[in-house]
Amino acid sequence: MGAPGSGKGTVSSRIAQSFGLKHLSSGDLLRANIEAKTDLGLLMKSCIDQGQLVPDDVISRLILSSLRGIEQTSWLLDGFPRTVAQAEALDSVYDVDSVINLDVPFQTIRERLTSRWVHLPSGRVYNIDFNPPKKPGLDDVTGEPLVQRDDDSPETVSRRLKDYERQTQPVLEYYRSKGVLETFSGTETNKIWPHVHAFLTRKIPGNQQAIGKA
Repeated sequence: MGAPGSGKGTVSSRIAQSFGLKHLSSGDLLRANIEAKTDLGLLMKSCIDQGQLVPDDVISRLILSSLRGIEQTSWLLDGFPRTVAQAEALDSVYDVDSVINLDVPFQTIRERLTSRWVHLPSGRVYNIDFNPPKKPGLDDVTGEPLVQRDDDSPETVSRRLKDYERQTQPVLEYYRSKGVLETFSGTETNKIWPHVHAFLTRKIPGNQQAIGKA
């Protein structure tokens, strides 16, 4: 969990690498289904094209069907659940062990997002200040141009942060009441990460960690 620009993607990929977890990003799955023109993808695209939020049950079906393919391993969800209804849908099928909440001041996020550039086909994100591309304006992997998304403008960022707070606060309360919420506060991902790593080292069995290091 964490607001847009809080470092969820970076921390998620480090967790997956360090502990051998399967990483499922709702954004990546959404993009892949839209590109593949699956039934769910077409449904989600029509919502997005009309400026509507994708309904909870559609997102939940997308994530739960993906989780069924990796039930034999431990997994990490990034960007889901975003509403209490989505959290309840997940809870109806799986037991969630830990919910990591990245608590980054909104002012920090505003500064961070307005420095953000994206490789749209892959979703790879760069930040001019702390995670710049090797060549300015170009993706490290493909060499294709990076773009700054319209939703990273200061006005849009402020609105997205307010929307996140309104929508997600009840989800944090939901998990806090279940005793599985762990919050990590800070302004720099590299300073938050060691605390997340130490926490998960205590939570995840040794053999699972060994897989991640292999």
